[in-house]
Amino acid sequence: MNWKAFAQYFNIPYRTVQDWHLGKRGMPEYLLRLMTYKVEMEGFQYESREE
Repeated sequence: MNWKAFAQYFNIPYRTVQDWHLGKRGMPEYLLRLMTYKVEMEGFQYESREE
């Protein structure tokens, strides 16, 4: 999964994901927990929106 797909899957603005990746700002701990929960509950069944 690329960064754009990651942003789409979690419904996070792509610019925010870029900032995390580049170290311009950190991801809040609570968000990491919510993202983990989402993946566990959905079984990570991502469908690309670009198709």
